[in-house]
Amino acid sequence: MNILVLHGPNLHLLGKRQPEIYGHETLADINTTLDQHAAASEHPVVLKILQSNHEGELVSIIGDHIDWADGILINPAAYTHTSVAIRDALATVAVPVIEIHLSNIYAREEFRHHSYISAIAVGVIGGFGSHSYKLALEAMIHILRQTAENYSETPN
Repeated sequence: MNILVLHGPNLHLLGKRQPEIYGHETLADINTTLDQHAAASEHPVVLKILQSNHEGELVSIIGDHIDWADGILINPAAYTHTSVAIRDALATVAVPVIEIHLSNIYAREEFRHHSYISAIAVGVIGGFGSHSYKLALEAMIHILRQTAENYSETPN
């Protein structure tokens, strides 16, 4: 299972940026937890974890991994509410996508209540702080395992 994990803008500032909303863990802490969880999985999981503050770079990363990724976990951060380009790139890859948020975006400012990504995602996990990432990884492993089992049961 190849899973692409994408962190959007300002997430490199975690631990310093509004800890009352986003918590005290750094992005490196979250990435380490994800790597440990993937390594402990009963199924082989390869993570590629990247962060960018630039919309076009995130679009390019998605496109560059079109033949590699079996699933994508993405915290588009502020681009959740603004980026049709990221949405279109994710739809083009045609693999399961899970949208992640540290905070509950529906308990925040009204402009954060709209997501361009949710409509093409298999699910959205948010509001659990850094644990949202671990929950998303567990969900993606489950989805990919189910897909592989269904594929192997299909007669030739």
